[in-house]
Amino acid sequence: MARRRQFHPRTQRSFRRKIATRTLRERFLIVCEGEKTEPNYFRRFRVPKDVVDLDIRGIGANTSSLVQEAINLRNKEIYDQVWCVFDRDSFPADNFNSALALATANDISVAYSNEAFELWYLLHFHYYQTGITRASYIEKLSKLLQFKYEKNSEHMYDLLESKQPIAIRNAEKLLQEYSEFTPEKNNPSTTVHLLIKELNRFVV
Repeated sequence: MARRRQFHPRTQRSFRRKIATRTLRERFLIVCEGEKTEPNYFRRFRVPKDVVDLDIRGIGANTSSLVQEAINLRNKEIYDQVWCVFDRDSFPADNFNSALALATANDISVAYSNEAFELWYLLHFHYYQTGITRASYIEKLSKLLQFKYEKNSEHMYDLLESKQPIAIRNAEKLLQEYSEFTPEKNNPSTTVHLLIKELNRFVV
């Protein structure tokens, strides 16, 4: 006669807890300044769809306009986390600071880069603490990747995934270098790693 399988109470609790964890659903709204570069990167995160819902928008707007669009979208649907992804770029400091203030006032997280999103890519290879131009980002990335970097690439996440822990450490170290937290002046700097760490909680 077949022997009935017996479960230890602790095993049963662990099993139930695992099932419960898998059925939890967290909704992210990620509103990006760029229409393709940033959305293409974040869409490659391997998060289970039954646990995480990623709503990623490439708006083509910047600074305060981008944050306002995120507010409008959140007013239409319910999200657990709302993020804006934008660059310091060459916008006036007041524009950049106004966007950060608007986001903070509306409980929206910001993954900014000073000066450009490509800084996040570069930090996968080396620690950089000197500001460079947007053209220099592209030149350096092309040399490091050993092929011409294209802004709208759909493959950057896959190419850089193994080096992601290095990038996170470099981004954190970079922020610690500044005695005063003034994002519009702290060049180079980025908080993209904060969004990355949130997404990585769910990566399988």
